[in-house]
Amino acid sequence: MNTSKKFGAALIGVALVASLAACSSSSTASTPTAKATSAAPTLSGSITVLGASSLTQTFTALAAAFEKANPGVTVQTTFNGSGALVTQIQQGAPADVFAAAAAGPMQTLATANLLDGTSSNFATNTLEIAVPPSNPAGITSFADLAKPGLKLVICAVTEPCGASTVSMEKVEGVTLAPVALEPAVANVLTAVSSGQADAGLVYKTDVLGSAGTVKGITFADSGKVINTYPIAVLKESTNKKVAAAFVAYIEGAKGQAVLKAAGFGKAS
Repeated sequence: MNTSKKFGAALIGVALVASLAACSSSSTASTPTAKATSAAPTLSGSITVLGASSLTQTFTALAAAFEKANPGVTVQTTFNGSGALVTQIQQGAPADVFAAAAAGPMQTLATANLLDGTSSNFATNTLEIAVPPSNPAGITSFADLAKPGLKLVICAVTEPCGASTVSMEKVEGVTLAPVALEPAVANVLTAVSSGQADAGLVYKTDVLGSAGTVKGITFADSGKVINTYPIAVLKESTNKKVAAAFVAYIEGAKGQAVLKAAGFGKAS
C-alpha cells in the first residue's frame, strides 16, 4: 500500500471512531431523560370529597377538572350543610377531604383529632337576600325581612348560613321571624325559587349560580359578616396522596379562578 492509500485509510478509521463515539455519547445523554420521564409522579385511585352545599356547583366543576388533569383519579362528591357533614364524619362516614362554609365545623373535627394535619382557608362568602324573580313582597332591604306576614326562610343556626344570619340580625338591629329553618342553604334557595317563600337569606354565590331562578337583593352591611371557608384532608382518608393533591388544586391558580368566577372572595 502506498503512502497516500495508508493516509486515506487512517482518515477513514478516525472518522469511524469519531462516529461511534458520537453515537455512544448521544445514547448516554438520552438515558437520564428517559429515566426522568418514567419517574414522573402520577396520581391514581379515588377520593370522596364532602363539601358545604354552597360549594356544589364550583366543587362539581373542579372535581371534573381535577379528574381530567389526572386520568387515573376519580373524585366522588357529596354536599350538605357543614354541620350535617361533621356529624357524618364523626359517625365514621368514609371520606378523604372536607370543605366547610365556616371555621366552626372544621374546628369541631380538629378538636376531635379527625384531621390529617391542619386545615387551610381557600375562599370567603357573604350573605345576600334571595327573592322570587318578581319580588312579590317588595323586599328592598334587610329590615324588610321583618315585615309582618312575610314568608321568610333561613338556615338553622347549627349551620354556618344560620349562624351568619344571627350575626347579621345583631349588626342590623333587626329580629327576624322565619316560617322555616332549613338544614342547608340549598334548601333555602329551593324554597324561594319554587315560590314557597317570599324571601330567604343565602350566600352571594347561591344567587349568582341560580341561573335567574331567584333575584338577589344586596344590602350595605353584608360585608360586616364574612364566612371563611376552610378545607382539610381527613385523618381516616385511604388515599391521602390524592386528597392532598386535590386540596392543593383548590388552593392553586386554577381552583381559585373558578371560585372567583362563581363569586367567592379570596381568603386572607
